[in-house]
Amino acid sequence: MPDPATYPAEELANIAANAIRGYPAETLGYGPIEGLADLRMLIAQRYSTPSMTLSKSNVLITTSGMQGLDLVGKALLDKGDLVAGQFPTYLGALDAWRPRQPQFRNMDLTSADCDPFAAMNAAKFAYTVPNFSNPTGRLVGAEMRSTLVDAANQTGAWLIEDDPYGSLNYEGPLPPNALEIAMRCGDTGPVVYLGTMSKLISPGLRVGWVIAAPQMIEALTLAKQGSDLCTSGITQRIACEVLKSGIIETRQPTIAAHYRSRRDALCAAMSEHLSDWFEWEVPAGGMFIWAKARDPRINTDRLFEIGLEEKVCISPSSVFDANGDDCTGMRINFTLNAEDRLVEAVRRLARSVERLLKEHT
Repeated sequence: MPDPATYPAEELANIAANAIRGYPAETLGYGPIEGLADLRMLIAQRYSTPSMTLSKSNVLITTSGMQGLDLVGKALLDKGDLVAGQFPTYLGALDAWRPRQPQFRNMDLTSADCDPFAAMNAAKFAYTVPNFSNPTGRLVGAEMRSTLVDAANQTGAWLIEDDPYGSLNYEGPLPPNALEIAMRCGDTGPVVYLGTMSKLISPGLRVGWVIAAPQMIEALTLAKQGSDLCTSGITQRIACEVLKSGIIETRQPTIAAHYRSRRDALCAAMSEHLSDWFEWEVPAGGMFIWAKARDPRINTDRLFEIGLEEKVCISPSSVFDANGDDCTGMRINFTLNAEDRLVEAVRRLARSVERLLKEHT
């Protein structure tokens, strides 16, 4: 979760009031299934490149990024179809697709043995979060992004690029996203890009978008019609004005500094209290630390239970495994709580580990 202190409440309040007064029919009535034309054009312009200009036919507005995941499942998956998922995988994506009863194939993009061509063979699509993925916080490099696009083109699988965290970048420029790599050849290719306002401004707006080839946008629009008919006109108009105002670009350096400080405080506390039991990488952005247990006696499902008794909460690695087998890691969020609370949380987590290990003596 983001820190509510980062929400530009006063600016959004003024934008919302003006939006309703200026566009009463648009904001208070039903809207087009595809989303407001103004917002679709703004998104298209935002992601266009020198090699390709996107149009509104490439953009579908969704009720949050989560709806984009749901619509992908509705449009592409039948029972028994194969999904190649970046491993560990975002729990929300797994939940969105499980009702379609697909099969899942893990794809560890950080492993030297990872072969995206083999992983995506016979898959309907591959799901990736290249920028500071949930849950690991890792950044997928430029070479692997290009390989994923090549593998999608060769295997016929769609490449789903989910990018909720790209704006939370603390250490330098990002590699080009898969959508941009595909567009260098003159179209969006096999890439279906998912974006959201949730980390750019606030999750309460529930505004997201899909960028893809027009025929994919048409298929997803048909699926959306039976889902919610249309995304809120009020929040879409707010999103339009936010994108035109420059609020996002003005606030990003401050938000990055705010979260960087919390990341550093959490990592320092973990080094002091948890380094004997866990190993981790300091993420260059995003919201999470992904820690793997050094000691095979540490089962993070059980650690989660003990942690709740100590009034500290982690996300165990089993929920990010489509098969539920991996109990050796944990995801910790650093964006919501202040530095002193993060330090206290790590102390409580260390006590939880000690209690867990005593169960094995």
